[in-house]
Parts: sequence; structure tokens; C-alpha cells
Amino acid sequence: MPQSPHSFATGRWQHPAAFAIAILFGGAIALAAQNTTGTASATTGSIPSGPATADVRLLTLHDAIHEGLMYNLAVIDNGESARIARGQRLVALSSLLPQVSAQVSENVEQLNLATLGLRLPGVPEIIGPFGYSDLQATWNDTLFSLESIQRFRGARTAEQAAQLTYEDTLDVITLAVGNAYLQVIEANSRIEAQEAQVRNARVLYNQARDEVEAGTAPRIDVTQTEVQLHTEEYNLSVARNNFAVAKLNLARAIGLPLGQKFDLADKLPFSDTNPPTVDEAIALAYRSRGDFHAALETEKAAEQSLSAAKAERYPTLSTSGNYGVNGQTFGHSHGVFTFAATASVPIFSGGRIKGDITQAEAQLRERKAEAENLRGQIDYDVRTAFLNVNAAKEQAAVAKQNVDLANDNLTRAKDRFASGVAGSVEVVQAEQALASANDQYITSLYNHNLAKLSLARALGVARTSYETYLGGK
Repeated sequence: MPQSPHSFATGRWQHPAAFAIAILFGGAIALAAQNTTGTASATTGSIPSGPATADVRLLTLHDAIHEGLMYNLAVIDNGESARIARGQRLVALSSLLPQVSAQVSENVEQLNLATLGLRLPGVPEIIGPFGYSDLQATWNDTLFSLESIQRFRGARTAEQAAQLTYEDTLDVITLAVGNAYLQVIEANSRIEAQEAQVRNARVLYNQARDEVEAGTAPRIDVTQTEVQLHTEEYNLSVARNNFAVAKLNLARAIGLPLGQKFDLADKLPFSDTNPPTVDEAIALAYRSRGDFHAALETEKAAEQSLSAAKAERYPTLSTSGNYGVNGQTFGHSHGVFTFAATASVPIFSGGRIKGDITQAEAQLRERKAEAENLRGQIDYDVRTAFLNVNAAKEQAAVAKQNVDLANDNLTRAKDRFASGVAGSVEVVQAEQALASANDQYITSLYNHNLAKLSLARALGVARTSYETYLGGK
């Protein structure tokens, strides 16, 4: 599986996001996974959308999500699962409709009566060859079968559940692609912050070297500042690699052409949002979450399957027959037909019907438990998302203050070093404090944006309202 949302942490870059990406997929994937081949690969995999071009593509968040909803493997898999459910519904419907077929044949036969043990005086053993023509239309029609009616209703409900699961997958992929886009922004911000650290470290190193050569500073100042410079250069190399990997993860999730070069067009700076109250949000989630409605439809389908199993004990009524013409040739033929009306009543099935009912009852209890569990999961998702949004907002405000203070502290340390009041150690420590503050601020911005997007997913409106939650519109 590609890098996790927090795999950019190396060395001092430890940024545990409180809102675990479990919210990323919530209860939807629990249902969607039933119809996908490998949940992890399905949500992060895709079908490349075509050949790469030589141009560097400028990719907006809207473009990324749009392409993810077209080419992501989970979307494709669940779309095909919905079509399979539609086919199963049509198959179930066919058992309630008349079945009509037609056939035409031209027959030539020769009989050997001796093989049948027939030896009749005056009758030759070999009869024929002789031929005849036959044209027939045959039909079978089930007039009444409660079992077939209930199985059709169950298949129709299952189709609706599959369609709801597909729609919920679109919401899940919106969150997955949005998170991948945010990771690239975060990784790029770390490169910019680290490049500034390298520049500061190089200026400090050059200043220390000049002062040592002038005899106004000890040799250890050069050693300390050179070590700091190499450390920052190492961290910059790590940040650039993480940025490249994050871009690959995004390209993989949305199905960009293999090897396509691109840059991000959106930066998504800090923006506040005004979500509804928790109670209103939970009510909205129950109305909007496709996975929840899919679970309810699946429970309903299980109820109909149980009714179908019980209906196996009821009689069925059907008709069948055929009409045709046959004769030595079609020009010398005559009409023939058969017709039958049948009433079938199960008397003893050896426990098969009881077994079907037992299985259907167990499956219904499972579906009810899953629906109730998802109801609780949605409540948890919404409340957790609210906590994460509020916490990330507070953390971003504190982190911004820390950056301002760290910059001021570094400026003072540089002035003290330039005036000979302090050594290089104080400046190095101030640079490290600034790097830590920048790291926390970058992490807090990522956390805040992801928390808002996760809230949209928890409410079931990520696909339709992601711009509102991320852009503060």
C-alpha cells in the first residue's frame, strides 16, 4: 500500500494526526469491500487514463477529484458490481415472465427393427429412409409462485443497495483523493520550509567561517554550523523524496497517464468553516450517507429472502404447451399442439425448506446487526470529526504563533552572534526551534484541511461539498 498520510515524518518530523484515517473509509468500505478485489489496492489503484504528454499539467483539486471519480479502481469495481446486481434482478424477473421459444427442424431417419427385437412377417427389417418437417413454438409460464415473487423483490432491493454503495464509494474516493492532494501540498510546504532552513544554515556557516578566519571566533563555531548545514541539507533531500512519492501516490489514485508530469494549482491555505451543530450534523449524516442507506436496503433484501424461503412451502401454478405444424414437407403438414396446467404442492422436502429458512433468518440477523453497527459508526464518525476540526483549528493558531516567535528568536540570536555577544550554539538552537515550529504549523494546516474533509465525508457530502469545506466558501 502507498505511503500512509503521515509517512512524511522522518527524524524530527513526527506529526501524529489525531484523526486516524479510519474515518477516511468509515463504514462505506466495509460494504464496498464485499464487491471489490482487495480493499487497499482498490481505493489507491486506478486505470491510467491514456498516454502521457510532454507538457507539465497544472492539476487543480477539482480536476484531481473529477479524474479520481472516473478512473479510480474502487469506483470502477463498484460500478460494475451495481451492473451485476442489475443483471441478477433481471434474472429473477425472468422467472415470473413467460418463456417462449421456437424451433424448426428437417428430419431424415432410417430404422432397423432388428435392433428393437422386432421381426414381423411381411415387414422389412430396414424401414426408410424417410423424412418429415417440424415447426414448433413452446411456452412455459408461471402463473403464481410466491417464492419467485419474493426473490425478485429481494433482487430489486439488492440492486438498489448496490447502487447506493456505488454512490457512497464516490464519497469515499473524494476523501481519498483529497487526502492525497493535501499530502502533496504538505510535502511541498516542507520543501519550501527546509530550503529556507538550508539558506539560513549556509549564511550562518559562511559568517562563522569568515569570523574564524578573521580570528574573532573559535574554530568550534565553524564545526557546529557546518554540521547544522549538512543536517538541513539531509532533511531537504528527504523532503524532496517524500514530495516525489506523494505526487506518485496522487497520480496513482486518480489514474493519470503513466509518467505524466504535473504540478498542483491549488495551495489550500488555512480557512475556517461553519459546520452545523453536532445534532444537526448527525441527522444530516443519517439522511446523506449512502453506506447507511445501502445497509438498510441490504437488511430489507434479507427480509425478502426470508419471505421467499418461507414461500417455498406454498403451491405454485404454471402452464406449458406448444403449437406447431409437421408433416412430410411443410407443404403437406398439419397443426399439432399440447397444453398443460400444473399445480405443484411441496409435501416432503427432506428438511431443505427448513434449512433455507434457517439460513435466511441468520443472514437477516447479520444484516440487522451490521446496519445498527453502522448507525453507531456514523455517530462516532461525526462526533470524532467535530473534535478533530476544533482541535486542528486550535493547533493551527498556536503553531502560527510559535512560528512568529521562533522567527523573532532567530533574528535576535543572529544579531547577538554578529555582535559577538553569543556563540553559534545559540543560533543553531534558534534555527532548530524555528524548524520545529514550521514543521508543527505545516502539520496543523494539513490536519485542519483533512479534518474538514473528513467531516464532509462523515456527513456524506464530501463529493458534493468538498470545495465548501476546504475553501471555506
